[in-house]
Amino acid sequence: MPFEKVSKMSPKKEFVILASQPEANVSLLCQRFGISRPTGYKWLDRFAQEGETGLEERSRRPNHSPWKADDATEKLVLLIRDERPTWGARKIKRYLEGYGEVGLPSPSTITEILRRNGRLDSEGVAKKWRRFESEAPMGLLQMDFKGHFKTKFGRCHPLTLLDDHSRYLLELGACSNEKGDTVKTRLREVFRRYGLPRAIITDNGNPWGMAGQPKSLTDLALWLIRLGIELKRSAAYHPQTMGKIERMHRTLKAEVIQARQFGSLAECQRAFDEWREDYNFLRPHEAIGFQTPSQRFQLSDIPFPERMPEIEYSPDDMIRKVSKHGTISFKGRLWRVGMGLKGFPVAVREVEEGVYNAVFVRQILLRINFRDAPPGGASMGTCLDT
Repeated sequence: MPFEKVSKMSPKKEFVILASQPEANVSLLCQRFGISRPTGYKWLDRFAQEGETGLEERSRRPNHSPWKADDATEKLVLLIRDERPTWGARKIKRYLEGYGEVGLPSPSTITEILRRNGRLDSEGVAKKWRRFESEAPMGLLQMDFKGHFKTKFGRCHPLTLLDDHSRYLLELGACSNEKGDTVKTRLREVFRRYGLPRAIITDNGNPWGMAGQPKSLTDLALWLIRLGIELKRSAAYHPQTMGKIERMHRTLKAEVIQARQFGSLAECQRAFDEWREDYNFLRPHEAIGFQTPSQRFQLSDIPFPERMPEIEYSPDDMIRKVSKHGTISFKGRLWRVGMGLKGFPVAVREVEEGVYNAVFVRQILLRINFRDAPPGGASMGTCLDT
């Protein structure tokens, strides 16, 4: 049956919204979602004619009449704020505009409604950061574990995977641990549906990296690199590098995890699925012009290979096999590339006169510089430089 191995969060709705975007590849979406093209077009037709009712899902439209009086306006604004306590005035207004409401109060009026009714905390002026983002969807994903929290059965470790360009949340998984095999199992299903990203950025801890061994690659990292994904690492002690996912984590904690007791991982996952749907399809994001992530997101055109691709290099590359000590030999010297690569072939290629890159698949492991080297040796870079 389709969707048995993926998150049970309204797959029909996710399909029709993504398929309705400009330049969406409906055939590819049908393939990724495990449905036939006639079924996909049937869902699209029903959605166009009946909206969510045609998909047999409960409508999320507020159960209130259009604006009739000031008190009705105020009650609706407060209702939305209570349901989504992290939303500000502009986000509330854009959310209501998405339902075709007219005659809405200005953001300043909504702010005054919230303040008058005790819905605003005393906050200072937020520091403005210069924003950076990937140029296109699936160009760069941010991946991390949200800090674990206690439940009645033990601990839950939320695994999160966020598209840097669109803020689309591809994965929000309730995991029992933070092991590489657990992450790999989750990522297989994500990649089968959405395709492969060009790059993924993580922090430097487990299971992405080896503690105390910055130049070593974990089994999870090797698996991702062999799929052709470039790995990046955030700068040490610089959380702004992954600011988008950190910001999402704070919202997740405030709206789902805080002051709540879960009885099982399945219960956690149900709550995550519901929130993820809201986050991707309903929540306007100020940083992307108050669009929803689904309005900016597109599938990757790189399919997930069910069989691991062979490692191939250019005929001009100089191939070196990594020793059991995690080193390669080049120009009479040993160069450390990491214990995780032992037994694998690494390519050494000249990028300019006297300067070489050691590469595994597409990942640059280190740079060997004989041109600007001090007397008696050559300088070298480190793995996974950001």
